[in-house]
Amino acid sequence: MKTNVEGTYCLLEVARAHSIRFHHVSTDEVFWRSCLGRPVRFREDSPYRPGSPYAASKASSDLLVRAWARTYGLPVSISNCCNNYGLLQNEEKFIPAAIESIRCGRCPRLYGDGKNVRDWIHVNDHARAVWTILNEGKLGETYLIGANCERSNLEVLQTILEAMGKPRDFIDWVSDRPGHDRGYAIDASKLRCELGWASIHDDFESGLQEVIAAQTAMNKRDLAD
Repeated sequence: MKTNVEGTYCLLEVARAHSIRFHHVSTDEVFWRSCLGRPVRFREDSPYRPGSPYAASKASSDLLVRAWARTYGLPVSISNCCNNYGLLQNEEKFIPAAIESIRCGRCPRLYGDGKNVRDWIHVNDHARAVWTILNEGKLGETYLIGANCERSNLEVLQTILEAMGKPRDFIDWVSDRPGHDRGYAIDASKLRCELGWASIHDDFESGLQEVIAAQTAMNKRDLAD
């Protein structure tokens, strides 16, 4: 709440005081789906239905940005992106945490039944999308950023396990998180059609191999030092 609600408010006030263009990076979690199976893809006009405290705080920050634009005329844009992966991601996140556990000989943890579906995008594609919005996007508009790469958490973990030479059932099954959403997917048609953006890193499995190799090499260097 301090970061996403109070923090956004503080940044908006600074931007207003100095007449700064404000781009707000948000999440697909504001839309929320609880259904099983492959989720319907969200669009810019999809209703907000945050199902967790984190998602509610992010939805609040989106609404604050729109309110500052309408009330004070602040030049803003918003993007809602799906799950990122890539080099140097914080090790608390799902993919690097799994890689580190396997590297250390521990079974990686998986919440619930592992069937929660996420849309995955390489961080470089996300960064390019934000840069495109900053340079080509219309003020006051929202753009969804996604790569059409839906995978369940179980599918992602089993891909990592196979890539690192472990059996597909080398998993530490743990109780599901409270309010754990079942699925997200993004329809990025507006970003693609209006601004000409397109993802480059479309081979998710190859991208995971790159992350595994880089994280393993980095950890070896740390041990050597």
